[in-house]
Amino acid sequence: MSTAESPLIIAIDGPSGSGKSSVSKAVASRLGVGYLDTGAMYRALTWWCLDQGVDLADEAAVVAAAQTLPLELSTDPDDQRVGVGGSDVTVDIRTTEISSQVSRVATNTGVRPILQQAQRDRMAAIATATGGVVAEGRDITTVVAPDALVRILLTASEEARLRRRSAEVHGTADEEAMAATRDQVLRRDRDDSSVSQFTVAADGVVTVDTSDLGFDESVEAVLAVVASRVGMAARDET
Repeated sequence: MSTAESPLIIAIDGPSGSGKSSVSKAVASRLGVGYLDTGAMYRALTWWCLDQGVDLADEAAVVAAAQTLPLELSTDPDDQRVGVGGSDVTVDIRTTEISSQVSRVATNTGVRPILQQAQRDRMAAIATATGGVVAEGRDITTVVAPDALVRILLTASEEARLRRRSAEVHGTADEEAMAATRDQVLRRDRDDSSVSQFTVAADGVVTVDTSDLGFDESVEAVLAVVASRVGMAARDET
């Protein structure tokens, strides 16, 4: 799906547990366009540094690793695979070990511009190949793709975010599971907020609150925003 003159670029940001990854993949699938998980890039770099024995406290060494990261990302929203240096790390980068360390890489101010440019390049390539792209992750709506036709901040209440992430990680959202997940979710957001703004929508960014929405409802809410923006763009072109 694309506008009359150019591929459809959709950028989605939001705090941990807001549903941005699952919703973004579903939206890309529904629209028949490619998908980019930018958070997976930071996770993959974290895995690579640990695998190669790079000290995450050595910021210059992590920057050097970012410059040569042998990363492979699938663009199919229905079949997400992540490879680094020939190894399939799709599952590995979602472990607690990586989740507890990734903020040390993501808050490295030398790393961010390298991966942000890589994200722009990948978004352009995916959009050209598939007619569009749904890219989700930190800085997408403001730094990486501020000119995207559709920019959305997907948000939810703290309770809703903890419940969702607990169900995802532990298979349940009881009090014990939510307590075990709380530090991971809130600490990650706190750390990331030191280098990125994703709690308040910037000018031109549409906020979609999913606190009281089910998954399908969240997808439909985002698709409604996309339809509205595409319609506005079409009217502007005539």
